[in-house]
Amino acid sequence: MSFVITVYVPEGIVMAADSRQIITIENKMPNGTVSLIETIRSNFVYKVFYLAQQQVGISTFGESILGQLTIETHIKKFAEEALEDEDDVSTVPQKLVKYFRNRFPNSDTAFHVSGYKRKAKVSVAEVFHCQISRNEIKPLNVHPETQDIVYGTSWGGQGDIIANLLQPGQLMTSEGVTHIPKPPILWDTLPLQDAIDFSIYAVRTTIDTMRFQTRPKNVGGPIDVLVLSPEGSHWIQRKGLHGERRQSF
Repeated sequence: MSFVITVYVPEGIVMAADSRQIITIENKMPNGTVSLIETIRSNFVYKVFYLAQQQVGISTFGESILGQLTIETHIKKFAEEALEDEDDVSTVPQKLVKYFRNRFPNSDTAFHVSGYKRKAKVSVAEVFHCQISRNEIKPLNVHPETQDIVYGTSWGGQGDIIANLLQPGQLMTSEGVTHIPKPPILWDTLPLQDAIDFSIYAVRTTIDTMRFQTRPKNVGGPIDVLVLSPEGSHWIQRKGLHGERRQSF
């Protein structure tokens, strides 16, 4: 399981994710029974990627090992084999879903795909949700009726913790269900730095809350954060390879 979040505000788009990878293994007992055990495979898995030539960000959640290869390996192969220099945020989602469906049509793997496209001399943000097994591509930052650009946030994976913090609650009364609203976040006026802070907060809060709950710890590790804007894109923070870290006494 994973937790990824994409925040889209007027100044830019922020994509963030944790780094933990969970696998399920079969444990066969002497009596022939089989139990399934969830275990941490790694705390150093990349889930946010930047396609520099296309200026597109991709984050992934769901099934993360396909054909005995990680999503990171598949994304690199996808960029090399399926993309052209002229591809952009409008064409990458279609090619991404087609690439994975041709190879793993039943995989429960999903993506956020984000970037900017010039339309009538204006840079327009585009954010998509893609799901492989359902052959699904849908815009996340467009109003379904008016087609206007909207600002907000979308997440994927283990989203119950942040959902409980942000989404309205429910109270059962003698008259039925009463919805309890939460104080809103004004996404339309949120500065880009606040969007960065919020994305880190969402991932960190998920990790820290799981620490105390009696549940699988399936979100964890370093937090990677990518920012995309009309002026350019860059990593706010991204884990890197390193050697042994010795503690001095």
